[in-house]
Amino acid sequence: MSQMELKINKKRIAVLIGIKGETKARLEELSGCEIEIDSDEGDVLIEGEDGVMLMDLRSVIYAIGRGFSPMTAEKLFDEEYMMEIINILEFTGKSKKKLLRMKGRVIGAEGKARKMIEALTDTEISVFGKTLAIIGKHEDTAIAKRACEALLSGAPHSNIFLALEKHKKQGMRF
Repeated sequence: MSQMELKINKKRIAVLIGIKGETKARLEELSGCEIEIDSDEGDVLIEGEDGVMLMDLRSVIYAIGRGFSPMTAEKLFDEEYMMEIINILEFTGKSKKKLLRMKGRVIGAEGKARKMIEALTDTEISVFGKTLAIIGKHEDTAIAKRACEALLSGAPHSNIFLALEKHKKQGMRF
């Protein structure tokens, strides 16, 4: 029996467990693995026979820890889906003001920019803490990642959205 230990943000432990333990039980059922959670420390221990399923479960739990809903994170059990994580600090340095500004650039007013990128790339995006995470099919995730990195590098929103719209309509490279 193989096991892995990972740490997730304590604020996300309740989401991982779910109402009356439903989310945890569902993940155990889908993966055939056991999940032990230390709510005080944010430590999660997963055990299972199937090494591949153990890795998939690790990705799902990590996605929940990065701010995704369990339903979105469960897509990672499908091999067509992947998660990309961008460390926003690579674009901001250690400045908290820059971090907040960059998170705001990706999210946009009332979440408009994030929703637009999600819609144009068929992905889901979560901005949590100092990271930005993207879940989607392989090619879509790569396109969304490039769009988010361009925004974090200072590219105008309109240019990004135009390029994404062209890509979606004509199947062009972004």
